[in-house]
Amino acid sequence: MKIVQITPGAGGMYCGGCFRDNTLVKSLRDEGHEVLMVPLYLPLTLEDVDQSSETPIFFGGINVFLDQTLGFFRKLPASWTAWLNRRSILKRISRFAAQTRPEDVGELTVSMLMGEDGRQRKELDQLIHWLKGQIQPDVVCLSNALLIGMAAELKSKLNCPVLCTLQGEDTFLDALPEPNRQEAWGVLKKRITDIDAFIAPSRYFGELMQSRLGFHADRLHVVPNGIPVGGYQRSKLPDDPAVLGYFARMCEAKGLLLLVDAYIELKKLPNYQAMRLMVGGGMGPSDEPVVEALKTKLNQAGCLDDVTWHPNLDREEKLEFFSKLTVFSVPALYGETYGLYLLEAMAAGVPVIQPPHAAFPEIIEATGGGVMTAGLSKDDLAESIGSLLEDKTRLKQTADAAVQSVNQSHQSIHMAKRVLEVYQSVLDI
Repeated sequence: MKIVQITPGAGGMYCGGCFRDNTLVKSLRDEGHEVLMVPLYLPLTLEDVDQSSETPIFFGGINVFLDQTLGFFRKLPASWTAWLNRRSILKRISRFAAQTRPEDVGELTVSMLMGEDGRQRKELDQLIHWLKGQIQPDVVCLSNALLIGMAAELKSKLNCPVLCTLQGEDTFLDALPEPNRQEAWGVLKKRITDIDAFIAPSRYFGELMQSRLGFHADRLHVVPNGIPVGGYQRSKLPDDPAVLGYFARMCEAKGLLLLVDAYIELKKLPNYQAMRLMVGGGMGPSDEPVVEALKTKLNQAGCLDDVTWHPNLDREEKLEFFSKLTVFSVPALYGETYGLYLLEAMAAGVPVIQPPHAAFPEIIEATGGGVMTAGLSKDDLAESIGSLLEDKTRLKQTADAAVQSVNQSHQSIHMAKRVLEVYQSVLDI
């Protein structure tokens, strides 16, 4: 099958959607399919080989911004502005892009959702012209619904179905300022008819977006995420001292502050005075003040010396990180779409402890690789962590179930085969 995967880059920031798409493309290629991965806005920041490295970047961040703000720039020939899409140039602005907030790009988001009627029409035409010279795809898949504006033109000009993955768009759109927020949701709802099928990584998020956008249930396909399991070393589940782990963006929304508070509470108990905390994951410029504030809090509580920080690790460093943990938690405060970090911990045989909301219950139910807290408070989290650590038999059983489930059902190849089945159903083959 010939497939085009269109994925926006996050510049210098690690992005779960980028990881998922990159892994999917590699697995589909390994299965013998011809897949062209097209990056948008900025280069992808990944821990593995970039599957889009041989493809030009379209809708480059500089061009998109200037299209939005300068009327005369939109009228310039593409040949005059294409040089601004060079990877070397876009890499230089990635640090600044990492500081972009939803409230700063409300009008731009609406314009992108408008597609051929938006201010970035020139960029869309340039992408389609290039694609027509490269491949006649059987399907095109958009990485998320924020790209839905280009679906109608892609479908018409390439004469193929267009699918869309759902990956956390609601959080971004809900953070837009009014009137942009309402306008963006309105445009998105009107554009859903351009999509032949939606793919969601969890039942929770698929049903949430189905409700908010109003598309029919038969257009929704749930395909759980998968990860490449090569290289994972099974943790020995150290208990002298036990090691609590966190691996996600180092920010409040992911629950890092909550986890630190729970850790401080546990350290007050005799059995956990030696417990260590390892914090890993993406840390951009906007996250640095959060980390510094947490270090101050930990220092005041007398816990700082038992906490280590591991920002922006490569794959080998990440695998080593997980192999040192006893238990793991990322108690995200918002409606997490999935959480690849859970599969990563489970692949190393590390049980996870998560709050009972969003996609977490269905992941834990499907894998048996973790436990859920009673609620979303530091006391609930501390109680669940302590309870699991004290029950060595349950800890070992949960670790065994985690590894077995990931190996049997949640590898990247499993995800790729399920996605391919969705493509085939849309093509009726």
